[in-house]
Amino acid sequence: MISEVLGSSRKIVIKVGSNTLAHPDGSMNRDFMKSFADQVHSLMEERKQIIIVSSGARIAGLSTIGKWQRKTDIHYKQALCAIGQVELMDSWRKAFATHGVHIAQLLLTREDFEDATRSLNIRNTLFTLIDEGVIPIINENDTTCVDEIRIGDNDNLAALTTLLWSADLLILLSDIDGLYDKNPKEHADASLLELITDIESLKRGLVSGSANSFGVGGIRTKLEAAAKVTGAGIPMILANGSRSMVLQGLVSGTVKATLFSPEKQV
Repeated sequence: MISEVLGSSRKIVIKVGSNTLAHPDGSMNRDFMKSFADQVHSLMEERKQIIIVSSGARIAGLSTIGKWQRKTDIHYKQALCAIGQVELMDSWRKAFATHGVHIAQLLLTREDFEDATRSLNIRNTLFTLIDEGVIPIINENDTTCVDEIRIGDNDNLAALTTLLWSADLLILLSDIDGLYDKNPKEHADASLLELITDIESLKRGLVSGSANSFGVGGIRTKLEAAAKVTGAGIPMILANGSRSMVLQGLVSGTVKATLFSPEKQV
C-alpha cells in the first residue's frame, strides 16, 4: 500500500529528523545527505515535486564549534543554530549540486502560518521555486523564536507545510522503522503497525517513550503531525531514515514503514 501511495503522489513533503542527519557522536552525517539527495533526484526525474523540512541546525553548529557543547543558556543554543544553519544549508547545497539541482532556504515560525498575508507569500514562493526546479528546504527560525511563536518541532512544521502547499503526501524520516504498539527500545515484543486509520484511538492505547537524544519530537509530535494531515485527507508515512536507500525502498515496497491513511481512503 505504501508503494501505491508513493506512486500516485506528485507533491511530496519529506521531513528529515535530527537523528537521521547525525552520527552517533553528534557530527553531521554527510554520507546520508549525499545518498538522500541522490534518491530525491530520482523522484524528481519521475516528475515528482519535493519540499524538504530539515532538522539539524544545532547539530551542525555543535559540529562546527564543539567547545559550546555544554552551554545550556538559550542565547548559546540560538547562536549555535545561527552558525549551524549556514553549515547545514551548505551541506545540502553540495549534496544536490552533483545533480545540478539548486536549493533554497525558508526559515519559518508559527506566526508565518497564522498570518494570512505571510502564508500566501510563503505559498507563492514555494510554487515559484518548485516550478523552476529548485528544492525548498524549510526549518524553524530557531535563532529568533521564543515560546510565543515557536512551532517547537519539525514534525508539526512539516505537517503545516504539507497543508499550506496542498501536498499529496508527507513522509517523516526518523530513527525508527515506523510506529509500534509499544516502544521497541524498551519492549522486545513490540510489533510494527504498518497501517493506521484511527489516530485518536491509537493515542489512547499507545505506550510511548520520551524524546530521543537529539530530537525534540518523539512519538507524540509524529501523531500530532499525522492527525493534522490525515484530517485534511493527506496520507503520511513514518519510516526509518537510516535504512539504505529508504525512499527507493518505500517506492519498491522493500522497506517496511507505517502508513497513516485518511479514513476516506480505506
